Amino acid sequence: MKESTEVLLDELLKDYQTPEQILGENGILKQLTKRLAERALQAEMTHHLGYAKHDYQGKAQRDTLDDFINHHTDDDLLDDEQPSAKEENIQSADDEATTVAGKPARKNSNARNGTTKKTVRTDFGKIELDVPRDRTGSFEPQFVKKHERTLNGFDDKVISLYSRGMSTRDIQAHLKEIYGVDVSSTFISTVTDSVLDEVKQWQQRPLEPIYPVVYLDGLVVKNREEGIAHNKYVYLALGINTEGRKELLGLWIAKNESAKFWVSVMNELKNRGVNDIFIACCDGLKGFPEAIETVFPKTKVQLCIVHQVRNSLKYVSYKQRKEIATDLKTIYGADTLAEAEDNLLAFAEKWDGEHPQISKSWQENWGRLTTFFDYPKDIRRVIYTTNTIESLNASLRKVTSTKKTFPNDDAVFKAIYMALINTMQKWTMPIQNWKPAMRQFVMLYGHRVEGY
Repeated sequence: MKESTEVLLDELLKDYQTPEQILGENGILKQLTKRLAERALQAEMTHHLGYAKHDYQGKAQRDTLDDFINHHTDDDLLDDEQPSAKEENIQSADDEATTVAGKPARKNSNARNGTTKKTVRTDFGKIELDVPRDRTGSFEPQFVKKHERTLNGFDDKVISLYSRGMSTRDIQAHLKEIYGVDVSSTFISTVTDSVLDEVKQWQQRPLEPIYPVVYLDGLVVKNREEGIAHNKYVYLALGINTEGRKELLGLWIAKNESAKFWVSVMNELKNRGVNDIFIACCDGLKGFPEAIETVFPKTKVQLCIVHQVRNSLKYVSYKQRKEIATDLKTIYGADTLAEAEDNLLAFAEKWDGEHPQISKSWQENWGRLTTFFDYPKDIRRVIYTTNTIESLNASLRKVTSTKKTFPNDDAVFKAIYMALINTMQKWTMPIQNWKPAMRQFVMLYGHRVEGY
């Protein structure tokens, strides 16, 4: 097989001089694609009819056998009392199937009926195929199905470009430039819609029973409803499993945050197999702490320290920013909760005169900002910030920013899911410092890990 392939390649390339001869408009690849496609379609027709082209005897035998079956009852065919007689009947029918010239005796059965022209898009540009037809119109080609206008691979190119955040207009221009193919925005939408079933299956897939850490965050997208653009929120839950590997548990779209919404999300995770979450890290999502504590009562919530610091510095002048940031670090960088509380009081004494809102915000959220003090430093490194999921959201914003307004929720799911696929393929290793953190989790929650 290998030798014959080499001989074929040598024959094809014997006059090779320029890349145009292979990749050009009339290049070898385009011609081979056309020939292979047409051969495959003819093979499908042969299978459909039961005999090869110009095989008159094979056609006659097939016709006669079909005729015999169609003119006998099921009882006739199933009756086994006189098998020799039936064999004689079938043999007699076969004998009568051909004339002396070896051609079919009957001409009213199904047969090839020429070809029809069909232009399809391929990785090498447009190709015109001769698609075989049959007399009865019952042939259903599989290599290039009815109403399809692309060969396998071209649709994948469109999906790949879409997943990298390219706009519909950019995709059209790219396909025109690279492949010389004009495609409509409707075609691109139809191709990318094919992933919606995959999104649904992914969103409903079973999950692992335990995720020691789950990060939650969201991003804002513009979504059109009844002709009016609205802000909507896309929320993502990123789990870290017991092996330290990242796994996106799901994504949800909502107009606003509420405890009711988050309860439904948590119940969905539970219904998909999640039994326990040790720590949930989030950025002050409204209603989330109450919701997760309702569905997973043993879970502790850690608000993101980085977000808290950013919010604290939001209205601080540039001159004071560095000093205030340093003073805030004495709070979340303390070794113990008691030390952190003392440092917060010291901060309030120093800055409440100019910025009373900063210490007030820390005090209001103190219980959930300081959850990480309950854990050793190996775990603190993993949970006190949501940077793990923020970096993911940053990559998604590159995709959503190219699409000013999404026409509906499905369009949002498509764009984000396809971008996520590219990112998730890179998640092959555990996160940094996971092994020592997991050892501490086992020491703290060994009874919750047993059995899993």
